[in-house]
Amino acid sequence: MATKKSLCVVFGILVISAWILGSAIQAGAETMKCRTATTATKEERIAVSDEERHVLGLRILQGLAFFENGEIAKLRVHVIYDSIPGKGAQIISYYVFTFEDGSTIVTRDQPLISGTGSAKVTGELIKGTGRFEGIKATTSGTGRSFPQSEKEAGRLTFEYTLTYTLPTK
Repeated sequence: MATKKSLCVVFGILVISAWILGSAIQAGAETMKCRTATTATKEERIAVSDEERHVLGLRILQGLAFFENGEIAKLRVHVIYDSIPGKGAQIISYYVFTFEDGSTIVTRDQPLISGTGSAKVTGELIKGTGRFEGIKATTSGTGRSFPQSEKEAGRLTFEYTLTYTLPTK
């Protein structure tokens, strides 16, 4: 009986500690804002054949991210999509930001692109290296794609925000 009571007390202390520490982490959250500009460098498409121009695809985009603090990072984006032009798309994308000092941030996002080319993005940071080791973050942003023809590469631009916390040193 005493062991069961002790376990309940320990569990209660853990729950309260997690709540307090979780609140402290949120209170210390900071933001990094950037504007990205990318161009498709590779794309593979497969027609679904249920509707005109319905495709599944993989696209790789490369470009730059311009941060509010003046930093510029190389950006490589890997995108998997299910798209029907004029109706929108379902997308999963991985953003890899590489900074001048070699530090990286990798995010996984799910943009929602409308039939007009405008987009909203939400996601999470899945990895940080170098000065971003141990970073925790969520992502959000808005953007748009530019019209393309069969002979032109896709171009995208986003206003992107990472809301993050870094571990204490």
